[in-house]
Amino acid sequence: MAAALEETPVSYEDLAAIERDFDNVETEIIRKQTELTTPLYASRQKTLSTIPNFWPLVLEQAPPDIDQYIQPSDSALLLSSLTSFSVSRFEAPTEPRSISLRFEFSDNEYFEDAVLEKRFWYRRAGDGWQGLVSEPVGIKWREGRDLCGGLLGLVERAYASCPSASAANKKEERKVTAEQKELAKTIENTGMGGLSFFAFFGFIGRRISAEENAVAVQEAGKGGVRAAEDGDEGEDMDDLELDMSLEIFPDGEELALAFADDLWPGAIKYFTQAQEQDALSDADFEDSDAEIEIDDLDQQEDGADDDADARPTKKQRSS
Repeated sequence: MAAALEETPVSYEDLAAIERDFDNVETEIIRKQTELTTPLYASRQKTLSTIPNFWPLVLEQAPPDIDQYIQPSDSALLLSSLTSFSVSRFEAPTEPRSISLRFEFSDNEYFEDAVLEKRFWYRRAGDGWQGLVSEPVGIKWREGRDLCGGLLGLVERAYASCPSASAANKKEERKVTAEQKELAKTIENTGMGGLSFFAFFGFIGRRISAEENAVAVQEAGKGGVRAAEDGDEGEDMDDLELDMSLEIFPDGEELALAFADDLWPGAIKYFTQAQEQDALSDADFEDSDAEIEIDDLDQQEDGADDDADARPTKKQRSS
C-alpha cells in the first residue's frame, strides 16, 4: 500500500514544483528546436513545391490518428485539390506550443477558399488545465457542396454571439445565446458519426481568453493554482459542460497535434511510403498480367495438343 503523502516530508507543492521544472524544460526544448528547424522546413518546402501531388500522396499514407477523420468525400477533395500544407509556431518566442496549420488548395468544386488556416493557442486555465484552444474558421462553400451540412456556419454564429469573457467578468458573460441553442439542437438531432474532416475547422476547445491565460500563468509561476471562490467550481463546470455540448469536433486538439508532430516532420517518410506502395501495386499488376499471359499460353498449348490428338494420322506407305 502506498504511504500517505502527509506521512512524508514531501508536500504536494514540492511535487508541483518538480512538474513545473520539467514543463519549463520541455517548453525550452520546443522553442530551441523551432529556432533551429524553421529555416530547414522553409528550404524543404521550396523543394517539395516542385513535386507534383506531394501532399495528396502524403495524406494517402497518413497515420491512423489522421486518416480516421478523413471521409471518402473529404479524400476526393483533398487528393484532387490540396497543393500545399505547412505548420508554423507563430508564438515561438513566448509560447512555442501554439501552432498554425495552413492548407492551400487549387480551384475546386467544393469551396471558394484558396487557403484555410487554423490557429491553436496554447493556454492555461485557472484550475490548472492547459492545452490547445482555437477559433472557428469559416469556409465559403459553393452552393450544394457543403460537406459539413451547415454545422460549421452554425458554430461560427454561436461563437460570435458569445465573445470570450475576461478573467474579471467571466461569470456574467456565460449566458446561453439563441445561436448557441440552435447549434446545440442541431448537434443533438444530427448523427455526429462520419462527420466531414472539414468540421475540424470548427473546433474551439475550452473558452480561455488571453487575459485568463496570463493570470493562470502568473499563478503557476508562483507555485500554485488560483483558489476557487464559493460557487466558482460549480460555475466553471457548467461552463465546461456548455463548451463541450457545443463542440462539433471534440478531438480537434489531438488531430492538430498529429498534423504538427507527426505528419509535418515526417512528410518525406510518408511520401516515400506512398511511392513504395505504388511500386508494389505496379509490380503486382505486372505479375498478374504475366500470370494471365502464361495461363493463355498454357491454354493455347493444351489446345494444340488436343488438336494433334484429334487429327487423323497418315497411313504409312507399304514398301
